[in-house]
Amino acid sequence: MPRVLAITNQKGGVGKTTTSINLAASLVTVGRRVLLVDLDPQGNATMGSGIDKRGLKVTVYQVLLGEAPISAVRVRSQSGGFDVIPANRELAGAEIEMVDLPERETRLKTALDEIRDQYDFVLIDCPPALNLLTVNGLCAANAVMIPMQCEYYALEGLSDLVQTIKKVRVNLNPGLEIEGLLRTMYDPRNMLAQQVSDQLQQHFGDKVYRTVIPRNIRLAEAPSHGLPVLNFDRQSKGALAYLALAGEMLGKST
Repeated sequence: MPRVLAITNQKGGVGKTTTSINLAASLVTVGRRVLLVDLDPQGNATMGSGIDKRGLKVTVYQVLLGEAPISAVRVRSQSGGFDVIPANRELAGAEIEMVDLPERETRLKTALDEIRDQYDFVLIDCPPALNLLTVNGLCAANAVMIPMQCEYYALEGLSDLVQTIKKVRVNLNPGLEIEGLLRTMYDPRNMLAQQVSDQLQQHFGDKVYRTVIPRNIRLAEAPSHGLPVLNFDRQSKGALAYLALAGEMLGKST
C-alpha cells in the first residue's frame, strides 16, 4: 500500500513546499516511486520541481472538477525524478466551483484511485489555509506531516490544525493520523526556538521527528533554479537534513 501524506499547516512560510519537493527527491534517491500533488494555487511546488506552471493546459484544477483524469495531468519532474500533479492560479477558483459538486471533500481521493498503486509515496502539498482544498488533501491522505517553525505563534496555530484533523477523522476519513511534526528553519542559537522545540517534544513525544531542518541558504536558493536542493548542492546542510528525514520515515514504516 502506498503511503499518502498530506503536508499541511495553515500558517504560510513554514516550509511546506520546500519539504514536499525535497522529501520527494530524497525518497527517489533511496529508490522509492513518488508522486507529488500540488494543491496550492500559488503553484510553487510545481515551479520548484522544474515545471513551468504558465504553460500547462491541464492541472489539478481540471482533476478536481472532473474535467480530466489524473493520469492525463501527470508531469515528470526531470530535476527530481518524481511525478507531479501540477497547479497554477486557475486552482484559486476551484474553491467556489466545488461547493455545489457531489462529494466535494473527497474528489482528490477518488481521482487518485486511478494511479495510487503506481507509487510508494504520494505527497500532497496543501495550501496555507484550512479550506476545501486542504480538506481534499486530508481526505485523500492516510497521514499528516506538519512542518512548523519553532516560534510562539506556531503552537497556537497547531491546536487549530489538530482540531481540524480530528473533525476530518470523525466525519470524513477515520483512518487519518498525524505522521509527525517537522521542525523547520531551525536555528539552535535562538533560545525561543529551543523552548518551543522542547514544548513540542513534551506534548507530542515520538510524533516529533528526530530530524530537524536547519535554516539554510541553499534550501532557499534551490527553487529559483527549479531544482530540489539535492540537485543544487547535495552536500548542503539542507540536503543532508532531507535525506535524513527520508531515512527516518522509512525506518518508522518498516
